[in-house]
Amino acid sequence: MVTGLLGKKVGMTQLFDSDGTVHPATVLKAGPCVVSQVKTAQGDGYEAVQIGLVEGRPTKENKATQGHFKKAGVPPTRIVREVKQAAGSDPVKPGDQVNVSIFADGERVDIVGTSRGKGFQGVVKRHHFAGGRATHGSMFHRAPGSIGASSYPSRVVKGMRMGGHMGADRVTVRNVKILRVDAENNLLMLEGSVPGGPNSILLIRKAVAAKKLKVAQAEPVKKKGKK
Repeated sequence: MVTGLLGKKVGMTQLFDSDGTVHPATVLKAGPCVVSQVKTAQGDGYEAVQIGLVEGRPTKENKATQGHFKKAGVPPTRIVREVKQAAGSDPVKPGDQVNVSIFADGERVDIVGTSRGKGFQGVVKRHHFAGGRATHGSMFHRAPGSIGASSYPSRVVKGMRMGGHMGADRVTVRNVKILRVDAENNLLMLEGSVPGGPNSILLIRKAVAAKKLKVAQAEPVKKKGKK
């Protein structure tokens, strides 16, 4: 069984439990995806499954990419990623479809995507610098301050926190809870927020290090010990 799926972020909403508890939820249009290649340790040096997101619109590909999908016997897809296959599961082959049925309500998943781009930002916003005084004639407010010594080493050391391009990075959010799976409409409702803006491409995979679910106890457990 394939352990991941490609999807797009639709937006955010709210879901209510039967007792009135409200959950902020992110809606994802997940899949359907098609298997375009199966990589093996003998032929490729590692094991993985290449999947493509079926978008329902034609895509223009070069001859090399057309030959790749023609060999697999599937239509070309614009977005392609590699995911792992669950150990001990039935093997998959090119042409197999993958949809949201691989997930279940309450399951934990990891979301991999690209964060929103913020453009060029200073050290206060980018690195959370405190800044200088705002009163009593101070001329130092949002400047970075000293960035190195003069005589030695006479250069700015690598990794110095400075202003620069912020956002548009690969971000992984772990252990996100699935609130609801809508297999008919290929929708996933996840608790909380995920990286990126609307229509951004996301990789949804089964949690690598899933946390155990905490079950609320009706009565506190009495500890045994000396009175």
